[in-house]
Amino acid sequence: MLKMFTTQLTGLFKKISEKEEFSFEDGARLLAQGQTIYLLGFQEMKAVEFEALESAEPLKGAKVLMNIEELSSADRVLLFSRTSSDDEAIEWASKLQELGIPFVAASTVVPDGKLAELADVHINLQLTKGLLPDDFGNRYGYPASMAALFVYYGLKFTIDEIFAEYD
Repeated sequence: MLKMFTTQLTGLFKKISEKEEFSFEDGARLLAQGQTIYLLGFQEMKAVEFEALESAEPLKGAKVLMNIEELSSADRVLLFSRTSSDDEAIEWASKLQELGIPFVAASTVVPDGKLAELADVHINLQLTKGLLPDDFGNRYGYPASMAALFVYYGLKFTIDEIFAEYD
């Protein structure tokens, strides 16, 4: 089962990388223009917040978004949600848009999901179902936080490259 999961996960990462190539570049450029990059993850996507701030290679100058009043128009936000229809993520995105705070969102696009429409740049996690089949025709193994961390690192590496050009 682990071999099948590894194969499926590799395929997912490749699909995100290929289909969202331009969104990675656009998102990183938008985030690099900000004074501070604030991160906001919902549910299991909190993993990205921890990785960005507490890992061996943190995102320089990043902070977790706790209160929308702490933002200025010079700041940027990176928002992660399981799907584009997450009510809490849409509520935050609507507030960010009203305040004119540019933001990048990453989530799996689903029907009636408004998050992708609200974001300045959206990266689709491409994770519409679990990666593994069971004996009853269902699917399980839904690694949303792994997909989000893959997207985070894609953005981080691109941001680091952009900053390196100016050093």
